[in-house]
This record gives sequence, structure tokens and C-alpha cells, in this order.
Amino acid sequence: MHHRAQSRPPGVAALALAIAGALLLSGCGGDGATAQDPVQELRAKLPKAQQSAKVLRIGMDVNYPPVEFRGADGKPEGLDPDIAAALGRILDLRIEYVDTPFEKLLPDLHTKQYDVVMSALSDIRQRREGVDEAGKSTGRAVDFVDYFIAGTSMVVAKGNPKGIHTLDDLCGKVVAVQSGTTQDEIVARQVTACTRAGKPLTVHKFDTDTKALAEVAAGTAQVGLNDSPVAAYAVKNTDGGNRFEVTGPQSRSNPYGIALRKEDTELRDVLAKAIDQLIRSGEYDKILAKWNATAGAAQNAVVNGGL
Repeated sequence: MHHRAQSRPPGVAALALAIAGALLLSGCGGDGATAQDPVQELRAKLPKAQQSAKVLRIGMDVNYPPVEFRGADGKPEGLDPDIAAALGRILDLRIEYVDTPFEKLLPDLHTKQYDVVMSALSDIRQRREGVDEAGKSTGRAVDFVDYFIAGTSMVVAKGNPKGIHTLDDLCGKVVAVQSGTTQDEIVARQVTACTRAGKPLTVHKFDTDTKALAEVAAGTAQVGLNDSPVAAYAVKNTDGGNRFEVTGPQSRSNPYGIALRKEDTELRDVLAKAIDQLIRSGEYDKILAKWNATAGAAQNAVVNGGL
């Protein structure tokens, strides 16, 4: 917006210039006048528990490549551990992982076995509100800091011998999924649809995705449902790319979120700003590229942004 200049007496104008110059000179001083480092601001806003312990404990099911799995040295690696390590550097915190079965992640968060959960955990309404599919309270409501977008893909044997392309094609088939996941919920709804169509869908549930994919590899199940980056990784890295393929379009894109207890708002807000810092720095994009997951890049952190 342009403002019309108002004429002033010469003396007033000179005085104004002198004051402005003095202010500029005082602003050049080295005693605290420069803007505070945003990283230092974030570290100062950490809750006292993390500031004093200098550690962030993360619940994680370390069995979901490429998002999280154990490397050759036995230590967690993958998309989530790399992002967590980068957040630790920003916040000057040591990252400590607590390997926990997926279905126990949220219950153990609420008994304070760790500070947060970061484990390819989809931000969905039921988890935010602490209710199950029937609307019954689980007593485990959480907040999420969303940092990645993942869809659901269908994995079938190479060549797709059963001609599976849509969820409706699952009717009359055997599907393998990991219990308690978004895919478990998708298949549960499809079971109802297939029953109505007179072609029942059989679901085999497992405590790990690796076991579910093994069913597909053995032919015991005709299809497995997985988060999109996990499906892509399995296709590329199993039997030299000759065992599986992804079929059909992705369904139900939802964000992965870092889960926190509802009362931990200070830590939640610091983590959201730390993720934004990570994205702005360019390191976030490098991590996603390393794990062939750039399609799921988030533009910024969002609190409770899932469906």
C-alpha cells in the first residue's frame, strides 16, 4: 500500500532523521540485538523433563521396512529413525528407541513407557478420540504431529495371477494384513461389502507385516495390504524384484503422525516446529529421497490433520 507523504517543517524532518539514525546505530550493537536462533528458541521451549534428561524416548515397532527396521548392526534404521535422529540433532536430544509390538504402542504410551510413538502410525480420528470402530472408548486418546503422507497399496504375486485390481476384487479371496493397522480397518469394511455380495473375504491377521507378506509369497493369501512405501520396498527388495508387484490405485491416503499423550502439549508444539525446521533446512527431502519416499512428502507439520 502506498502512503501519501506529508510535508513537515525542515527542523522536524532533520530531528526525525537524527532519531532514526540513532536507532539504527543502536540496533547494530552486539549485545543481544540480533534475532534469536530459532533452534535455540525451540530447545528453550522443551518441557523440563526432556531438557533435564537430554533424551527423547520413542516407542517404535522396529519391523516395518523401509519405515523402520533393524540394520545389519541391529540398530533401528529407515525413514522414521532418520527423521527422529534429525529431530534429535535440532533439539539437542539423544534419541532412545523402545521396540514395542504395534498393538501395544499406544497402551504403553499411556503408561509412560516412553515419551512419544513414532512408528508409521496413521493419524486417524479413532486414535485421536480414543475410540474403537464401534465408537467405544479405549481410554487412549492421543494428539498427532503429522510429518508424512502414506496411502494403502495392494501387493500381489508377480504377474497378478488372480487379476486383482480393486478392493472389490478381494471378495472371495484371502487377504493378509498386520493387526491393528489402517489396512486392518480397510479390510474389515471390505469384509462387510463382500459378505453382502455373497463372496466372503477371508482375512489372515499377523503381529508383523513381514509375516503377512510371507503369506502372499507362499500363496496362502492372494493379496497383502500395506502402506505405500512399505509395499514399494517389498516389491523392489524381495527376490530381486521377482516375487511381488503392486496392483491397482492407492487408497485412503493418511498422514503418519508422532503420537503424544493429550496433556503433552508443550512437547507436541516443539516437535511440530522442529519438523518445520527440518523441512525448511532441506534435510527432510534428503531423507525421503534416501528411502524412495518422496511421493509422501509433507509441506509442513500439522497437528491432528488426519481423516
